[in-house]
Amino acid sequence: MLELPSGTIYAADEVFRNQIEHRSPEADSRQPRQNLPKVLVVDDERRIADTLAEILEMSGFEVGTAYDGREALEAVARFHPDYLLSDVLMPRMNGVELAIAVQKMFPSARILLFSGQAGISEILLEGQRQGFEFELIAKPVHPLKLIERLKGE
Repeated sequence: MLELPSGTIYAADEVFRNQIEHRSPEADSRQPRQNLPKVLVVDDERRIADTLAEILEMSGFEVGTAYDGREALEAVARFHPDYLLSDVLMPRMNGVELAIAVQKMFPSARILLFSGQAGISEILLEGQRQGFEFELIAKPVHPLKLIERLKGE
């Protein structure tokens, strides 16, 4: 992505480029933002987490990132997210274990899990056995569909 001094953003995805042409002055501000939905993005693939975080910030969300489940738990305690957007397969703590812990800490937090891996059904079933069900989004996550999903609730 290339940002020109005028604030115009060019993205490789034609649809995405047409949807986001200018960053709001608020997105460029270094001041903390008030009353915006908070999203914690968690993925052990840093590029994915950082890219999703940047896209969500440009769309008006306040965003935090973490790169594994345990790091995310520490971030949740500080950040108090409205949404948790987490990969399922991660080292140290998988996304379902993280989602269960977050749901217990913040019952009103909305949780969306994502994965591009086959074979996660056993992890999801373990969460169901404990009484938890979470929405699953397939990777690759399309930015506009994710934004629509987060703003639609």
